[in-house]
Formats: sequence, structure tokens, C-alpha cells
Amino acid sequence: MSEKKETGVLAGFKAFLMRGNVVDLAVAVVIGAAFTNIVNSVVKGIINPLVGAFGTKDLDKYSSCLNCQVAKDGTVTSGIRIMWGTVLSSTLSFVITAAVVYFLMVLPMSKYLARMEARRKAKGGMQEVIEVTELEVLKEIRDALVAQRGSGYSQK
Repeated sequence: MSEKKETGVLAGFKAFLMRGNVVDLAVAVVIGAAFTNIVNSVVKGIINPLVGAFGTKDLDKYSSCLNCQVAKDGTVTSGIRIMWGTVLSSTLSFVITAAVVYFLMVLPMSKYLARMEARRKAKGGMQEVIEVTELEVLKEIRDALVAQRGSGYSQK
């Protein structure tokens, strides 16, 4: 009994993985992970030095301190450090990533899909796609079989 259940579970899992949107999502995650390295390099190699012209070269070094005790050598011995530079660096990375994804992927794809839709409409609406449910198809098959047989089968 457990083998049948495992086969059903494995078959369901395989069907889930083979759906188009899951595969597309997996590709997007892999590309996004690779793209993150590029964005982080841009932030650390270009943005941070530009900000460093006004202060430290690393945004992660920017912080504030609440109730801090500072030793004679300048190190913080106690208190609460708020690392707002790290948050700023991550925010910049996010904004750059979102801008690149929008302008290089989403916007061109939207324009492309709009052009394709306009072409489809320009060709003429005669080629409308009629979506038929599985139940409707089965009813049509049943009706055709009944008509062929000519039996007294009653339709419900």
C-alpha cells in the first residue's frame, strides 16, 4: 500500500516540477543569484568609493551609537551600535537590481508582448481561440457515441 502512495506522491511531485511556471521560476532564481554578484560588485567597486569621497570608503563602516562608552584608543567598549551604513548599502544594491531588472527585462518584455498582441489583432480576429473545458469535450464525445449507436441512452 505504501508503494502505491509513494508512486502517487512522486508522480505528483514530478508533475509539479514539470509545470512551466516552476521551471521558469527556477531559471529566474539562478539568473538572479548570478546577477546579484554583479550588482554587489558595482556597489562595492563604484558606489562605495563615490560615497567614500565624502567619508569612509566602505558604507558598512557608517554607524551610530546609543549609550556608548568609547575607550581612549577610539574603540567602542559598550553600548548599542546601529549599523545604518550596512542597511544603506543593501538598499542601494536592491534599488540597482530592481532598476536593471525593470529596464532590461520587464519593460522590453512588456513592449514585445504589446507588439505581439497588436499584430495578432491586426491579422484579424477571425482566429479566436476557443477554450473548451474537459467536461465539454467529454459531453461532445458522449453525444457523438450516442448518435452513432442510436441506442436509448438518456443524457443527464
